[in-house]
Amino acid sequence: MAEFVQALVWGLLLGGMYALIAVGMTLIMGVMKIINLAHGALVMVGMYVVYALNDAFGLDPYAGLLVAMPVLFGLGVALQRGLINRLLEVEAILPENQMLLTVGISLVLTELIRLLFHSDYRSVKTPLAEKSLVAGPISVSVPMLVGFLAALGLVLILSWFLRHTAYGRMIRATAEDRQAALYMGIPTKQVTAVTFGLGAALSAAGGGLLLPIFYLYPDIGHLFTAKAFIITVLGGMGSILGAFFGGLIIGVFESLGATYVSMGYKDLFGLVVFLLVLLFLPGGLKSLRLSRAKREG
Repeated sequence: MAEFVQALVWGLLLGGMYALIAVGMTLIMGVMKIINLAHGALVMVGMYVVYALNDAFGLDPYAGLLVAMPVLFGLGVALQRGLINRLLEVEAILPENQMLLTVGISLVLTELIRLLFHSDYRSVKTPLAEKSLVAGPISVSVPMLVGFLAALGLVLILSWFLRHTAYGRMIRATAEDRQAALYMGIPTKQVTAVTFGLGAALSAAGGGLLLPIFYLYPDIGHLFTAKAFIITVLGGMGSILGAFFGGLIIGVFESLGATYVSMGYKDLFGLVVFLLVLLFLPGGLKSLRLSRAKREG
């Protein structure tokens, strides 16, 4: 029983940080209506910003997030305005081309990082790395607990921002109906660019929180793109709350699989969940909430 509880706690903590990365992807998807396959590369770049600050100046990784998030916000805005928006403005272009562009961005960012840092496995130094909290037979890693709490806090702040600020309401209106939002005077081009920047900043935050417990290398972005996409589909396209709970579910399944089957097959369990969702719940967790609301209405 203690082993199961330990795996469950570990999975929930890890899933919270996965969820933060996926929230960034689902935010972009909800507003721009494209699948950003460069999202994992943005996570990776954010991780390298935190790593470089730690390696060069000894800056604590959690403090490094205060630099990495604005840097990735700026990079996201630049990519959206300079590259992605050019395709969005061409009405006749195929949506697949927008996805292919994000694949190209991912490859370019990955190879640029490889050129700068090579393909060596790297890690950061943090005073919290070896610390843990013990409650009976259950041990909780302090870096994972800090990462989960920070991820939860950022998701709550984002949710408040979207619901209770004027700019947040503009983002929601653009996600609901871009053309109607434009007719209402909302600067949809600016909103789209800011949304992409926010998604990139959240990806940097998620990657930075995972950095103390992950080895870093240029191709790690592909792993995070896959996880973020799986969680986004599980949570329901465009649903912030669904993405958060989807991340927790994926984290728990991975943890239980690693504990009771094999650590080498950990990532496979997320793919199994993905296939089951596509087969039996194609609308994700959001569809369950909508169907429940209809029944109650």
